[in-house]
This record gives sequence, structure tokens and C-alpha cells, in this order.
Amino acid sequence: MKQDLYAIYSIWLREMLRFFRLKSRVFGSVAMPFFFLAFMGVGFSGGTSMPGIPSGVGYVSFLTPGIIGMTLLFSATFAGLSVLWDREFGFLKEIMVAPVSRIAIVLGRTAGGLTTGILQAVIILISGIFLGMKMPSLSGFLLSLVFMVLIAATFIGLGLAFASKMKDMSGFSLVMNFLIFPLFFLSGALFPLERFPVLIRSLAYTNPLTYGVDGLRYSLIGTSAISPAVDLAVLTVCCAAMLFLGAYLFENTEVK
Repeated sequence: MKQDLYAIYSIWLREMLRFFRLKSRVFGSVAMPFFFLAFMGVGFSGGTSMPGIPSGVGYVSFLTPGIIGMTLLFSATFAGLSVLWDREFGFLKEIMVAPVSRIAIVLGRTAGGLTTGILQAVIILISGIFLGMKMPSLSGFLLSLVFMVLIAATFIGLGLAFASKMKDMSGFSLVMNFLIFPLFFLSGALFPLERFPVLIRSLAYTNPLTYGVDGLRYSLIGTSAISPAVDLAVLTVCCAAMLFLGAYLFENTEVK
């Protein structure tokens, strides 16, 4: 047990050190979401209110939770990509043969991905406030952290599941991009769900990120298209399922 806890901490610390030492990764992971928020938020906020957005809610305020969801979605894929990097350079084999459980390895990677993802999300939240979003209440901010953790953990689990079955980093990037962009655009991050055609809206309700973005909107700006209790329940179930799938596949993977 003590060895497993030390392994979780060591892997988490390694992920944090690697994140902060790679300045280009820090900048790149925040720059794209910030430009989405700045250009789209400021660009659309000058006109009339967009249909589907409650009156009194500016587009920057509406968009900020969606861009936070986007940031968490993209950052979570690095957890899977880092597995492939570690396999490529032999580090994964070394920790796999260490006297610690593979579940501890999964938890360490998940903790590292959660921490870096939430740091990036908070930076985007602060950017949204500077661009005109109203400051959320303390209770709303704390609730938003819960949704951030659930979103990040869900897609970290998905990334680990794919990384456990794939060997090629280029192939992993292509597959994840093929999944990420539909998930992002179907989540209602950029536009209200009410504006989607009926068929597309039905697909959106099968997307875990939809419930995460909607929950973030309720937490940060007090408006939502779905019941917050439903958002929390669905996202919790998806999070548990994805983490279980990722842990199961990672535990049964072979490293040569």
C-alpha cells in the first residue's frame, strides 16, 4: 500500500515537472483556447443577442464554460499520448515491472492529467473574466471545479483506453482528433443546443462533454439547458465508466 501511494505521488510529480518544464506545451495548451475565447467572444458580443442564449447573458459569459470544456478535453488527451511516449522510450516498461500495482500507475497518470488540465481551465476562466464575464460566486466556482474534475477524468480514461491498445503515436493523434472535434462541436460549447437540428441535438445528448459544459454554465453563469442534477449524474457515470475501461485495458496491456 505504501509503495502504491509513493508510486502515485512520483508519477504525479513527474507529470507536473514535465508540464512546467516544457514551456511551449504550457503556452500551446492555453493559447488556442484563449484565441477561441477572445476572437469569437468579442466578435459575436458586439451584435444582437444570439437566439437560445438567455437575456442578460453576454456571449463571452456563455462561451467561457464551453472553452473551459474544450481545454479540458484537449489536455486530457495528453495523458494517453504520454503513455505512448513512455512506451517509445522505455520508461513504461520500467514502471510496469516495478513492485507496484498497475492501478497505482493509472491513478498517478490520472492525477497528473487532472492537475494540469484544471490549471489550464482556471487560466481560461480568469481570461474570460478579464474579457467581460461576470465573476462567479464562491459556491459556483467550487461546483465548477467538481465538473472540471469529472470532465478531465472522463477523457483521461478514454485517452488511456486508446493508448493501451495502440502502438503508434501518429495513429493515436489521428484517432483522437477524429473523436475530439465532433465531441467538442456537439457539446454546445460554441452555440446553444436549442439551435441544433433535432437529429444533431439527439447526438449531442449522447456526448458526455455536453453535460460537462452545461454543468459548467450552471456553475459559473447560472443558466443551463439541462437539469444540473442530470448533468452531474450523467457525467459521474461516464467518468466512472471511462476510468474503469482505461484502467482495465491498461492493466492488461503488454509492454515489450
